[in-house]
Amino acid sequence: MEVKTSLLDNMIGVGDMVLLEPLNEDSFINNLKKRFDHNEVYTYIGSVVISINPYRSLPIYTPEKVEEYRNRNFYELSPHIFALSDEAYRSLRDQDKDQCILITGESGAGKTEASKLVMSYVAAVCGKGAEVNQVKEQLLQSNPVLEAFGNAKTVRNDNSSRFGKYMDIEFDFKGDPLGGVISNYLLEKSRVVKQPRGERNFHIFYQILSGASEDFLCKCCPCEICELTGIDQSVLERAFSFRTVEAKQEKVSTTLNVAQAYYARDALAKNLYSRLFSWLVTRINESIKAQTKVRKKVMGVLDIYGFEIFEDNSFEQFIINYCNEKLQQIFIELTLKEEQEEYIREGIEWTHIEYFNNAIICDLIENNQTGILAMLDEECLRPGTVTDDTFLEKLNQVCATHQHFESRMSKCSRFLNDTSLPHSCFRIQHYAGKVMYQVEGFVDKNNDLLYRDLSQAMWKANHSLIKALFPEGNPAKINLKRPPTAGSQFKASVATLMKNLQTKNPNYIRCIKPNDKKAAHIFNDALVCHQIRYLGLLENVRVRRAGYAFRQAYEPCLERYKMLCKQTWPHWRGPARAGVEVLFNELEIPEEEFSFGRSKIFIRNPRTLFKLEDLRKQRLEDLATLIEKIYRGWKCRTRFLLMKKSQIVIASWYRRYAQQKKYQKIKSSAIIVQSYIRGWKVSFPSLWLCMQKYFLEMKNKMPSLSPIDKNWPARPYLFLDSTHKELKRIFHLWRCKKYRDQFTDQQKLIYEEKLEASELFKDKKALYPASVGQPFQGAYLEISKNPKYKKLKDAVDEKIIIAEVVNKINRANGKATSRIFLLTKNNVLLADQKSGNIKSEVPLGDVTKVSMSSQNDGFFAVHLKEVAAGKGDFLLSSDHLIEMATKLYRTTLSQTKQKLNIEISDEYVSCLLKSAFPSVQHAKKSHVIQFAQGCEFLASKRVWLSPVSF
Repeated sequence: MEVKTSLLDNMIGVGDMVLLEPLNEDSFINNLKKRFDHNEVYTYIGSVVISINPYRSLPIYTPEKVEEYRNRNFYELSPHIFALSDEAYRSLRDQDKDQCILITGESGAGKTEASKLVMSYVAAVCGKGAEVNQVKEQLLQSNPVLEAFGNAKTVRNDNSSRFGKYMDIEFDFKGDPLGGVISNYLLEKSRVVKQPRGERNFHIFYQILSGASEDFLCKCCPCEICELTGIDQSVLERAFSFRTVEAKQEKVSTTLNVAQAYYARDALAKNLYSRLFSWLVTRINESIKAQTKVRKKVMGVLDIYGFEIFEDNSFEQFIINYCNEKLQQIFIELTLKEEQEEYIREGIEWTHIEYFNNAIICDLIENNQTGILAMLDEECLRPGTVTDDTFLEKLNQVCATHQHFESRMSKCSRFLNDTSLPHSCFRIQHYAGKVMYQVEGFVDKNNDLLYRDLSQAMWKANHSLIKALFPEGNPAKINLKRPPTAGSQFKASVATLMKNLQTKNPNYIRCIKPNDKKAAHIFNDALVCHQIRYLGLLENVRVRRAGYAFRQAYEPCLERYKMLCKQTWPHWRGPARAGVEVLFNELEIPEEEFSFGRSKIFIRNPRTLFKLEDLRKQRLEDLATLIEKIYRGWKCRTRFLLMKKSQIVIASWYRRYAQQKKYQKIKSSAIIVQSYIRGWKVSFPSLWLCMQKYFLEMKNKMPSLSPIDKNWPARPYLFLDSTHKELKRIFHLWRCKKYRDQFTDQQKLIYEEKLEASELFKDKKALYPASVGQPFQGAYLEISKNPKYKKLKDAVDEKIIIAEVVNKINRANGKATSRIFLLTKNNVLLADQKSGNIKSEVPLGDVTKVSMSSQNDGFFAVHLKEVAAGKGDFLLSSDHLIEMATKLYRTTLSQTKQKLNIEISDEYVSCLLKSAFPSVQHAKKSHVIQFAQGCEFLASKRVWLSPVSF
């Protein structure tokens, strides 16, 4: 299978919308649809990930996929949520930048699944170990618990989050998880007492009914509530029937009517479930909190309800959509607006892009003086009769002229004829589209009152948990101050969340729902188009295309890519910007592909970034190979030296052992010989005296220790003939050994060459005896020291074995020309003696034979292979023929492992080119070279050649 190295490889459609041509709404949707039809559910807009809910399982989240995206460049593989997760995690781990993953989109677009995929990926790639694994397991297992109590089936989503969750995952300096903190926002507690048509209560109720035992289910009968909570029945009945109001020093008790009693019942059920859910989150936080107080790195993951447009939209949908407006605002600020402002700060020219800023909608809702939430709180807190209708009247007075607010009773005449808007509703034009809200229940839900009688009744419960959930019911801690409204609490929570997100580096996942049927393989163009518009995706692409896809501060850019340029590697001494300029000029990147800002380098096209990353990866591999090579060399040398040392120790001990054995053997033999001699001495006294005299005379007449000294004392007695010869042989071997032991390594090499010359030329070449007494010097010209040969020395980068001036026979006229003959480890070279220019260079492997006569001349021929004989064989003469031929023979054997043929004959064949003999029509011609006794070839300057065809 082909390995992908870039998202550009084998793309279906376009993997990054920045590269889309042409760019318009239709092409945008068609590209998403084409990729969706091929199971490509992720697409990029620069660093933003678009995720389309496939409504089915896909085999793209396996452990193998995790490893595939681990530590890979963001644009290196096909778009995937793992790529964004890896980028965020590595930025946190390696660059100490706190991260947040903002997952937005409609209900049913797959936000919760996306958040779980992010957490599972981070858990898979971070550190291992028992303690770390325990923390990861606790973080991951918190999800199913919270989903059970906080998610429910809706008409748009079978697992819809009915609360907002923001989790800060804390890491240590190595990137290992330490723990986490979960914040929850606006649980839809009204679902406990009432569910819209076609929807269900929270999952936990059905899970209990499905999985609990019969005994447990019998205890959960609705009539048996006092027993479950441990509250006296009369206390609870009174709390549901009466309401006590305290004002200063007075207490007034009033009887509740049926509607008020129902309200009290529902309020208690909602508060009980809401407080239980908050207690559950607190318990989970206690379990997953970091146990150490060291400095932590933080990655936040936001999984919050998406934008909602239902048939009947009430206070809950208003609050949820307000939160999504704030998330869209931070997306605009941090992605679109900040993008343009950064270019201005950096002094980069670009085309200005107009985009819709939803700050005006956020202000309509949250303004402290004229915002809808402020108006709602004002109505809830003012004395007198307060109803949902009075709240709507107030909105009509304050917000009538706002361009994003519509109402039937508005004073603005342009709405008077809009019969699609009922009298008890108002409409807001959100960034995601127009939403009509029914004001019924706004005031009560914002008040979110739980009568004090009910709080005090629950505090009297025998059940410790129930009692702890209602601390305000303690009579000793009565607080007459009115609690904050639900709207103001949520507004403060959202403000805290936005402040938290703005301190982190944002990473966006924009989730899109392909259809309303929750079915696979269906792509509704109109529904997707609606989401593309309110998510502002086209504006995001236009900003990226008008500007630059990647930017980075000069210091980290230079640090990351400095190995690509010799001038910046390994250290750049000047300013970082100057180093980046040198680097980009060296890499020959087109000037239109980048711009230099005041503090950052801006790269226009992602493909330029790909090129840099590919070059860097290759260079790192080369550097790793170099380091590995050096390390292996050091390791092998260290091992060799250790083995050498061990060999010396073993050899010394073995020699000692061998000497001892030899000594014992000699001693034993001496004893035997001594015993025989003693016996012989007694039996043959006169013979013994003769032998004694022989050895004493030999002691005084021993020759010198020179190996070439052939003197040896005469034999005195015939019967000692064999003994006399054996003593001569042993003595000669012993003094040869003594002589050899004095040699240095250099001397040994010289004598080895001399010995090689002896084997090659002794009794074969008449010139040989004259060379025996001449030392082999090799470098006769001293090329490395003589400035005359500097040009030649620079041209030859190998060790020179022999350098000598020779006479080369010219092929054209047969005259001899002086040339410098060079022999290196791998080549034979001929150079001009005056200029030092190399005329010929032949690898040793192409030399097949060296021919010479048996006469007392220095003439020889170097024969070449057919493929290398572009200039024919070399015909040369030298005063150091024996040395040159010997060194050529030994060097060729060392390098090619083959013996060079040395031909000694007074008649041999040499191959010359046509240029040597113009009258010959063939391209090459073989010639017999003949030598006559007594001819002085070196002195005559001409060589007689007789052509012979083969």
